[in-house]
Amino acid sequence: MTKPLAGITILDLTHVLAGPFCSMTLADLGAHVIKVERPGAGDDTRAFPPFAKGKSAYFAAINHGKKSIALDLKKEEDRAIFERLLPRADVILENYRPGVMERLGYGWDDLHAEYPRLIYGAVSGFGHTGPEAKRPAYDMVVQARGGVMSITGEKGREPVRVGASIGDIVAGMYLSQGVLAALMDRERSGVGRKVDVSMLDAQLAILEHAIAITSVTGTPPVPTGARHPSIAPFETFHASDGLFVIAAGNDVLFEKLCVALNLPLSDDPRFATNPARVENARLLKRLIEAVTLDKTRAHWIAKLGAAGIPSGPIQDVAQVMRDPQILARNMVVDVLDRNGRPAFKAAGNPIKMSGLGDPTVRPAAPDLDGDRGEILRWLEGKD
Repeated sequence: MTKPLAGITILDLTHVLAGPFCSMTLADLGAHVIKVERPGAGDDTRAFPPFAKGKSAYFAAINHGKKSIALDLKKEEDRAIFERLLPRADVILENYRPGVMERLGYGWDDLHAEYPRLIYGAVSGFGHTGPEAKRPAYDMVVQARGGVMSITGEKGREPVRVGASIGDIVAGMYLSQGVLAALMDRERSGVGRKVDVSMLDAQLAILEHAIAITSVTGTPPVPTGARHPSIAPFETFHASDGLFVIAAGNDVLFEKLCVALNLPLSDDPRFATNPARVENARLLKRLIEAVTLDKTRAHWIAKLGAAGIPSGPIQDVAQVMRDPQILARNMVVDVLDRNGRPAFKAAGNPIKMSGLGDPTVRPAAPDLDGDRGEILRWLEGKD
């Protein structure tokens, strides 16, 4: 089966993480991604550790399978190449501060007038509208301002950043969704759209229970550690050899949990309903741990799993990369070097589609300007 985005060409002017995460997703789905980089330095992440044989594993994990050409869009000779690429492109992606592309002459209005079918995807800290559109931002800035840090961490402690760069990654995911929707819309209308994604907006979009709680109670939630503020029991618990998680998300599962632990709590009015369990979550945790502390994590995970109760270990990344279920889903793949040998490990593609192969390796990440000749030959129709 041909990959669903085969035949779609993307000019990717993005760098660091949010935009490249979007173009990586689209490349995994078959798009031809041409990464336009700064001459000399290229994407900032080329300088991010860790390194193997002088190459950044961080860069390779996000940019595998793309092609690279280095262009200075302030120089006429490079602008001429870029303007030969534009009519061949279906999508252009950029993550400059609003106004930069306009100053270069490649803003949405200019491009849409000349290339009405071109889809323009932009991701920025605060979006292309609003009083602070031109403010700079990084992941931590939007995690903080967007409310995510205010609900992350241990109760009574200082807020902490989520360990993964979700300020960038979630924005990149929303940008890929917007681009896919715009491609579908173009099939009907024949017209390209501008997709404007703000990293700050994306943080609001994933606040889940926090907005609901605040809108109803008038009081914003605070960090609760591993405990879910609206479901109980739904957190970490101690076994004899450490922590594991139990997520009994409804009354039926709680009844099953009580049977599995031999705890007569399902008819107790303090625990009979989820709202009551949330109200008494600390007491419930102590009662459960009075049982679970007697045996190992593996014992309880096996027993609860057999009873159909969601539970699991807390794994570090090395353990995750050896997890049989994760490996069976091809979620740890090799990124090849330019000689076709495995060079780095990266996350696989979580989008599994029937009839579509799921390769166990990914093509090499591009050297800076390493595909100039191939791209120019493609423009001439020679490849």
